[in-house]
Amino acid sequence: MASIFTKIIAGELPCYKIYEDDKVLSFLALDQVNLGHTLVITKEEFNHWTEVPADTYAHLHKVSQKIGKAVLKASGSPRVGQIVAGFEVPHYHLHLIPAWSIPDLDFKRAQRRSDSDMKQIQQEIIKHLG
Repeated sequence: MASIFTKIIAGELPCYKIYEDDKVLSFLALDQVNLGHTLVITKEEFNHWTEVPADTYAHLHKVSQKIGKAVLKASGSPRVGQIVAGFEVPHYHLHLIPAWSIPDLDFKRAQRRSDSDMKQIQQEIIKHLG
């Protein structure tokens, strides 16, 4: 059964896209822990990070580092935390979350943001990707 991420990759569901290439897709999380919370996912569906081929895993993390630098600039946060949880969607994904302190990484903080807030932070992140 295709995950919600597979449907986003296929264009069946919309997203606030940040980056895409042949192996990975990045977009804003629907529920933002902090504004700028970005997901980086493999295009191929893997249930667990241990199943991702080494070359794809390395590529995703290389791309994530570039996106993380852009999220830092766009959000003004001093850190961008990385979290791999994998419980909410059975498709490998990396959370990049702007943070000012450890409590800023708590998923209980997640909330929907307005379309205008999402588009604004999306544009800022993309601008800083260079």
